[in-house]
Amino acid sequence: MKRRLKIFPAPPGKNSLHLWHRAVSPARVVFNFIIITLCKYIPFLGMKRWLYKMTGMRVGRDVSFGLASMVDIFFPHLITIGENCVIGYNSTILCHEFLIHEYRTGEVVIGREVMIGANSTILPGVVIGDGAVVGAGALVNRDVPPGVTVAGVPAQVIKKSKRVVSG
Repeated sequence: MKRRLKIFPAPPGKNSLHLWHRAVSPARVVFNFIIITLCKYIPFLGMKRWLYKMTGMRVGRDVSFGLASMVDIFFPHLITIGENCVIGYNSTILCHEFLIHEYRTGEVVIGREVMIGANSTILPGVVIGDGAVVGAGALVNRDVPPGVTVAGVPAQVIKKSKRVVSG
């Protein structure tokens, strides 16, 4: 269950965050920041989905984003969320990691009918299978198989479900 990441080295003497403007257009980051910050606080779920789609995110029908949930400002177009998911209060979905000597990007794919608990963090390059449950406060740093429950830091499988997500 390895994360799928693209790695971009930083030039000698500068950490990768100094060069964020080479990774993505500053105007695009400002646009994404405004939309994503607005979505953190508005209570209208349909409007949130519509606004998130303006950033390039792929968001399925009936997805619900909890208050203060946060998606990647630099690379929201790398996020796909299937139908009828719940993204819990104050959860974070990241598609990038700025490190000292490199930065990494990776798509995050969340299947159908997935429940992400409050205060969870999803790291770049992770796939969460249909019907999975991510416990509150979990750090998801690797793929989550369909239909299982994961929890903890880092997230570990704590329950395998017999529930099948219907297509």
